[in-house]
Amino acid sequence: MADGAKQAANAERGDSDRLEGSSPAPLPLTPAEDRQWAMIAHFGSILGFLPSLVIYAVYRDRGPFTAQESKEALNFTFPLTVIAIVANLFSLIPVIGWVFSIIVVLIWLALTISGVYAGIQVNKGRPYRYPLNLRLFK
Repeated sequence: MADGAKQAANAERGDSDRLEGSSPAPLPLTPAEDRQWAMIAHFGSILGFLPSLVIYAVYRDRGPFTAQESKEALNFTFPLTVIAIVANLFSLIPVIGWVFSIIVVLIWLALTISGVYAGIQVNKGRPYRYPLNLRLFK
């Protein structure tokens, strides 16, 4: 079949943007990949909420464990990241700014230590629930 005829046939089916032999739906993650991305979502807390948000947005439909754990990590890291950003801004205030600088460091330490512990638990295949979590994202 000529290239023009293939393109016309693909256009009729509505899949002209796909490569030949590719699937419109993403493939599900293997159990090892599912555990790996869930662990990375927790370890990403050292950078705030962005890693868990990206992992949740990209992989939530591909692996149930990744969806569950990245949402848990996102619920934990989002409020603390917002508080840290606000405290960073307040740290610019003369005289009392040092108090907010200490708060930012303590928040970052809490995010890092909690995220590493959760990532280790998730890597072992155990679901992890943060003790103090707001559960903003359902």
